Amino acid sequence: MTTTPPTPAPVPGATLRQRILVLYLSTSALDSHVLGWAFYDGSGRTSPTTGDAEEPPYATGVAALRDGWRLIQAAQLIPPYPGHEYDVSFLKHEFFFEQIVDIGDDR
Repeated sequence: MTTTPPTPAPVPGATLRQRILVLYLSTSALDSHVLGWAFYDGSGRTSPTTGDAEEPPYATGVAALRDGWRLIQAAQLIPPYPGHEYDVSFLKHEFFFEQIVDIGDDR
């Protein structure tokens, strides 16, 4: 007698992947305009690289929210040290957004 091995049960969420969008805004307000951005696609559907677009994917953080991105982290507001108010440094209004995509049909 020949038996067929049982088919493994699908693992819930095994085909879900995360996409991350980082927006650097001009102020701490989500409706301020985008100064810079980065995009990371865990689904493998795209392979974005630095400088591959002239325009940001969204004009503001609110526009990203309206398109279904979920805000997962906002930069902590840290006041500059006295005497360093006009120093040029990193872009401090950094917001991380995520989308969860199903790659089940892509396999």
